[in-house]
Amino acid sequence: MTSSSTREPAPSEPPIARMLPFSVVADAWGLARIPALIGAAVLVFSPPIGIALWTLAVAILWFHRDPDRSTPEASSSGSESDSESALPAVSPADGTVSTIREEGDRLRVGVFMNVTDVHVNRAPLSGTVQDVRHRPGAYRPAFSKDSDRNEQVVIDCGDYELFLIAGWFARRIHPSVSVGDDLERGQRVGHVSFGSRADVLFPPSVEREDLCVREGETVRAGETLLVDR
Repeated sequence: MTSSSTREPAPSEPPIARMLPFSVVADAWGLARIPALIGAAVLVFSPPIGIALWTLAVAILWFHRDPDRSTPEASSSGSESDSESALPAVSPADGTVSTIREEGDRLRVGVFMNVTDVHVNRAPLSGTVQDVRHRPGAYRPAFSKDSDRNEQVVIDCGDYELFLIAGWFARRIHPSVSVGDDLERGQRVGHVSFGSRADVLFPPSVEREDLCVREGETVRAGETLLVDR
């Protein structure tokens, strides 16, 4: 097992970051700052409202938690130089497998992230980012079939594609990779705020028989094997 891209505290993080019992993505501090400051301002005049706002700020930070993960090593029979055989493939998200279907000669596996799941997404396979595309769309519940039409960001690594899909409440997709970046399996590639879905469109060489998961199964980003052979 290898540690997946341990995140060092960013210089922009406030001192309180070291007091939290969990790490969070950098964007979380901006989201939590407003309720925290308003809560501090009204605490003297209305303690219940102030405490409620501070609770909301902590909840926002907790939602954006960013734990380290240990990613399985590639088997000795796999070759990292050949991206189609660089298996095993790991889950790009925490959550529940909601979609397994063929699209032409390729297999798509989708993971629905509930509000209580970690929403940091990870590369399912090694590869080089060929394109990062934003697709505007609707905001249907991420667990519904209609969510295929939702706003999404597509991270295209040539042999495979990773789709970060917004939900009905999630309207902030934050990819953290750019064209030309070399990705390692399990590496952080971005996050989606407040509920969403992450799908992998595998290379044509991956078939249903290679899957290690079934619909309804719970998975962990960067750790649970989706495909192995």
